[in-house]
Amino acid sequence: MKVIHAFLATSALALGLGTTALAQEKTLRLLTWADYAPADVVAQFEKESGYKVELTLSNNEEMISKLRATGGAGFDLAQPSQDRITGPQQEFGIYKSMDLSKLKAELFIPSMLEATKKNTTLGGKVYGLPHIWGTDGLVVNTSLTKMADYPDLCRADVKGKTAVRLKRPTLLAFAFASGKDPFALYSNPKAYGALMDDVGKTMIACKGNLKFFWDNKDQLLNGMRTGEIVGAMMWDTGGWKLNGEKAEIQFIAPKSGALGWIDTFAIPAKGKNDAAAYAWINFNLRPEIAARVAKSAGNFTASQGADQLMDAKLKAQFAASFPEAALKNVKWYPAVPAGIEEIEGRVLDRIKAAN
Repeated sequence: MKVIHAFLATSALALGLGTTALAQEKTLRLLTWADYAPADVVAQFEKESGYKVELTLSNNEEMISKLRATGGAGFDLAQPSQDRITGPQQEFGIYKSMDLSKLKAELFIPSMLEATKKNTTLGGKVYGLPHIWGTDGLVVNTSLTKMADYPDLCRADVKGKTAVRLKRPTLLAFAFASGKDPFALYSNPKAYGALMDDVGKTMIACKGNLKFFWDNKDQLLNGMRTGEIVGAMMWDTGGWKLNGEKAEIQFIAPKSGALGWIDTFAIPAKGKNDAAAYAWINFNLRPEIAARVAKSAGNFTASQGADQLMDAKLKAQFAASFPEAALKNVKWYPAVPAGIEEIEGRVLDRIKAAN
């Protein structure tokens, strides 16, 4: 009888483990940004593929933190920006290289695919593929003020009516506006630190001009809507959203250049369902799906042909914000070497503590 009970217990345990393994095989655990996985797109993917999508919304800092804490476990697919891949990979080993044979490369815009592969290659292996892209620039209420570049946020006539984030893009933007190229100094930490110190002094002097350091988009959008904020550094999608509500609020590519980012697809080192991850990538790059995701996110995608299916109003807003010269002047984020963010972090802490 004991033998029978032991057999039944072992069988039940095996059945339970088998059920768990099967559930894992049919689940995609996705770590992504808000609006990158709209409910209707998820539902269609689940119906077509048979996979169940478990969604966790995050941002660059949180993604790196979560994956670092687990050694790359807990998720099957993540979407960090392209500049957040090779540095963390070299330091923490949180991603696995891409199997390019499992991709439908013809679905990608060729130039964007090649550029992203180049920026996410480490040791001859590719760790990231392009998805959503956009820019940081100026959003201005043109009925209340005129602005052409980031230092205009610090003018005396708009004192107390502007806003920026207390994050690294703000430091980089003001560095470019000073006539320097911070990206060119990534390989020289001493020179980069000196430049960031100078930018820090500029930001401390500007601090009294800022209504607040914004930390969520609703805070900033509401400030712009009410006229409490007349100019701010923010994402293009936020500017275009506001422009849809009030024509006088416009997203402007600054004279020194908008900062361009690409959010990628990257597979965590200990992801358990690569097949589901590649299925999601190929599904999302189909033009008709990419156009729907782009509408949700408010930005364009790396999908070849999706722009032809995009919302006409968004295309018009993009054209108004980015005449040809402005588009050529976009400063695309390169990979961030180890140690660079520590330098920036010390400067940001100094700005935060300054009276």
